[in-house]
Parts: sequence; C-alpha cells; structure tokens
Amino acid sequence: MIRSLLNSPVGSRKPTFLLAAACLLLVCGSAFSQTAQVRRGAPAGPATTPEDGSPAFHEYRGVQLGMISDEVRKKLGDPKDKGEEQDFWVFEEETAQIVYDKTHKVITISADFTNTNKAITAKQVFGSDLEAKADGSIYKMVRYPKAGYWLSYNRTGGNSPLITITLQKLP
Repeated sequence: MIRSLLNSPVGSRKPTFLLAAACLLLVCGSAFSQTAQVRRGAPAGPATTPEDGSPAFHEYRGVQLGMISDEVRKKLGDPKDKGEEQDFWVFEEETAQIVYDKTHKVITISADFTNTNKAITAKQVFGSDLEAKADGSIYKMVRYPKAGYWLSYNRTGGNSPLITITLQKLP
C-alpha cells in the first residue's frame, strides 16, 4: 500500500491515505471494543452468530472475498487508482478500496459512505440495528471463523458521520 501511495499522483494520495488510516483504526480498535462489550455484558447483536458461520452481509456491489481482480474490475468499472495489490474507486458519496493477495484474489473489501441516507445500514450488515453512543457513533466487529472473515461496521459521531464497512479474510 505504501508503494502505491508513493507512486500515485499527489491528488490521489489523500483519499487512499485516509481510507488506510480508517482501516487501521478499525483493526486496532476491535480488540478494545470486543473486550468492553464482554465486560458490560452486552447481548449478542447479529441475527446470526459467529458459530453459525453465516453472516447477513457477505458482498459489496457484487464483489466477494476470493474474487480475482479482473472480475472485481468488471463489476465495479475502472478504478480511480489501480494497482497490483489494491484498487480504489470513487462513486457518488461513496468510496471503495479492494485489497488483493499475491494471486490477485480479494482479501479485503472496505467501503466508506459520506451520505448516511445512502449508506449500508448496520441492520443490513449484521441483521439487527446497533445502539448508537451519545455522540452518534456506532462500532461493531464480528469474526466469522466458518465463513473465513471478519466484518465490521463503524460510524463516526458528529453532524457529518462517515460510515465504513469492512470485510477481511481471516489469516
């Protein structure tokens, strides 16, 4: 990813960097969030459990984990920033980053939505609504070992929230 940032034109670095930073925050914050939910005795939120191995959300715009990069580009069109390891798309009020492994198969799908009215909802992701914190933020991550990936939903607080949905293949 860093190589892609360094080789890209200056104008396209900022969205890619912001998306990468958001993904890093999601990964780093997941352990704390899951621990905090267990300590508070929060009930399980998704309609399906990780043991079921059948999450409600498993694709983004027809793109699934394990697809080949050529198939992804046929589904989503030409990316704004194209690379061997990742592609970046910009849609109206929405961006998507798809990360590939060395065999060009999708290992991460991350989508950001700036318009909450057009964003994928927590209910669509997990099968049930999630309770927002006082500032309006929402965060949940669930590992689905049988399905082979983890799934997260993150909504920032404030008047102009950013919603990020990420699917990532488990190692």
